[in-house]
Amino acid sequence: MAIEVPDIKSKWVGESEKNIKAVFEKYRSMVAKSEVAPILLFNEADAIIEVRKTGAENAVDKMENSIQNIILQEMETLNGIMIATTNLTENLDSAFERRFLYKVEFERPDVSVREHIWHAMLPELGDNECKTLAEGFDFSGGQIENVARKYAIDGILGDLEQTDRLTELTTLCREERINDTMSDRRRVGFVA
Repeated sequence: MAIEVPDIKSKWVGESEKNIKAVFEKYRSMVAKSEVAPILLFNEADAIIEVRKTGAENAVDKMENSIQNIILQEMETLNGIMIATTNLTENLDSAFERRFLYKVEFERPDVSVREHIWHAMLPELGDNECKTLAEGFDFSGGQIENVARKYAIDGILGDLEQTDRLTELTTLCREERINDTMSDRRRVGFVA
């Protein structure tokens, strides 16, 4: 049961809290009807299980704290499997961290794995091209997928330069790196 955090949160007072309670009620119902416990998945969970605000005075902070308290209470009595994913572990409240039985960190893929990902995403690439890209850019699988998608879109739109494939992909890889200066990158939402 995958939960999208934006679907839970509401601009109306008290609705977000009702929504999160409904999530757990629905999950309990699924568990009762299933022979095998279903998984309750909070993707990008840092948006709702971040460090709680002390001395919360504005309505948004109070709502966030209230949602977090409900989740903490539900986790205490949860009869099933709950998984939360995040790229921002440093933002997690320690009360949540204590309640997760297992914490699994996925390391960035090494060169060999990146080569395989490049080949899987762009099967037309040769072994040497995959190796060059894998060694040149310490990308996650998601970043490689972004580059492959941009390359495919550029091909569809006819935006590929008349240079070789590796040069084009290298340019897209440089644009994908978030730490490059903005002057070297396309602006988000606009095609140069």
